Amino acid sequence: MLIAIGRRGTPRKLEVPDEVSTKVAYRLLDPELIEDNKILVVGGGDSAVESALLLKDRNHVCISYRKDQFGRIKPGNQEKLEAALEAEEIEVLYSSNVTEIKPDSVTLKTADGTERYLENDLVYIFIGGELPIDFLKNAGIDVEKKFGKIVKKYRN
Repeated sequence: MLIAIGRRGTPRKLEVPDEVSTKVAYRLLDPELIEDNKILVVGGGDSAVESALLLKDRNHVCISYRKDQFGRIKPGNQEKLEAALEAEEIEVLYSSNVTEIKPDSVTLKTADGTERYLENDLVYIFIGGELPIDFLKNAGIDVEKKFGKIVKKYRN
């Protein structure tokens, strides 16, 4: 039996007020159709950076990242992001966390405890995912959580 569920699984949620909203998405579909919006991209990995880069030409894009620098993105994405920052095509709010999502804005808390309010139309959240580990274990399949690799062969 082959179970091909990918590495991302179910998108991880921020668990903030009003996260369940039509303005919030966990994957980017048809970026070429999105224009004239104020967009917040949440996350610090390749998915977040690549999405911000795809959206920047027709929208105002801001990235919220909980750490003080991008440390795990691919070198090519790092170069493209630095060029976009230099050209002021993307804004990055380092050491920030979303605390609330409203219909026309988002609230972020920075490392020093201050709150920042951003007018906002769309939020894209790329903060990882959760694999269905419990489901697989209940089905008798032992897995490593880190990569979902089988550690014990199932025999009938």
